[in-house]
Amino acid sequence: MIIQLQTYLQTHSQSSLEELARHFQSDADAIRAMLTPLIRKGRVRQLPSKQCGGCHSCHSESLEFYEWVTKS
Repeated sequence: MIIQLQTYLQTHSQSSLEELARHFQSDADAIRAMLTPLIRKGRVRQLPSKQCGGCHSCHSESLEFYEWVTKS
């Protein structure tokens, strides 16, 4: 499943944790655990958390973004 996650991020460039969890029908914590080795290898990076308008109704997973790192 890590390879599928890697392929998804290569294709979509950026994705929120919520989108990844929904796409892979998995828990957000399980997706985070799969992202960890990809981050460690420098293939994926976590982007700074986005700020919402302050309504406090957004799930934290929808504000947590990850991005595929392209080598130049």
